[in-house]
Amino acid sequence: MKLGLSIGYSRAQLEVPVKLVQRAEELGYDSVWTAEAYGSDAITPLAYLAALTKRIRLGTGIMQLAARPPAAAAMAAGTVDALAGGGRVIAGLGVSGPQIVEGWYGQPWGKPTTRIRDYVAIMRKIFERKEPVSHAGREIALPYTGPGALGVGKPLMSILHMNPRLPIWLGTGTEANVKLTAEIADGWLPLGFVPRLMPMLRPWLEEGFRRAGGGKGLSGFEIQPSVQVAITDDVKGALARMKPRVALYAGGMGHRDKNFHKEMMIRRGFAEAAQRIQELYLAKKKAEAEAAVPDEFCDEMALVGPAGRIRERYRAWADSGITGLTVVTEQPEAMELMASLR
Repeated sequence: MKLGLSIGYSRAQLEVPVKLVQRAEELGYDSVWTAEAYGSDAITPLAYLAALTKRIRLGTGIMQLAARPPAAAAMAAGTVDALAGGGRVIAGLGVSGPQIVEGWYGQPWGKPTTRIRDYVAIMRKIFERKEPVSHAGREIALPYTGPGALGVGKPLMSILHMNPRLPIWLGTGTEANVKLTAEIADGWLPLGFVPRLMPMLRPWLEEGFRRAGGGKGLSGFEIQPSVQVAITDDVKGALARMKPRVALYAGGMGHRDKNFHKEMMIRRGFAEAAQRIQELYLAKKKAEAEAAVPDEFCDEMALVGPAGRIRERYRAWADSGITGLTVVTEQPEAMELMASLR
């Protein structure tokens, strides 16, 4: 089992937990993961960490597609990979949600599944550098010939020789996008994964592999969900500390009619709670929304409690068919415990 460490995106003041990342590298962790929402970006901290680490892989979990054109995402990933010595960057991509895409980036929501396909195809062409890049996509086309174009654009080839096999992973959760992930990506960052869902998810992956052809399958395909880890004697208190984030995402991180986190909660069997949380959150009753988050929902997506409880519950994750696990924690002792279990 490969281990990753999530450092997410920064709060109000930019903080990169360098010592925590360096400790993860010492413990043999395989990767460290950044994120972005509408504040700190996912790429810049990895460039900083590249200079302060030696081996650990540097992943974006995720770069939002609307934040940059595919060529800019490829340039950023390829540049950081070169700075890091090569073979260390994982380009993790995702669509985010319509409120951020249209409200923060000023981009149309469009057709996310189609856009992902075009985006990944263009990035691969840039990395591989076989010929000047052109792409006749349904959502993205190079050269651009749409409204406002001068009509003088021409296919170009990257000046920088990048890693031609720089891995692209996708952060997805819907059936259509999970199938697409298995078809076109090198790895999967599953949204809202818990071990008991794998029997439902595996057929989606298999269908994607079938579409890809060429013998593609689970072998060589990386699957790495994230899990909150906290060593504590107060399990209920640890679960309570997870609830504000759950309420924020299921209740307010998306439109009433289009919230992927709420949909994921429903898919996990908590439909009534998901609806109640959203209603309360949008009514600005945040404390009540947090209180409506079930303990069971938090507990099955976390490893919290005394070390013995964590060891016991870890087995379900290890036996689920995933290849890696990204640890979300600020406790060095929790990182050390997870390193001893893998």
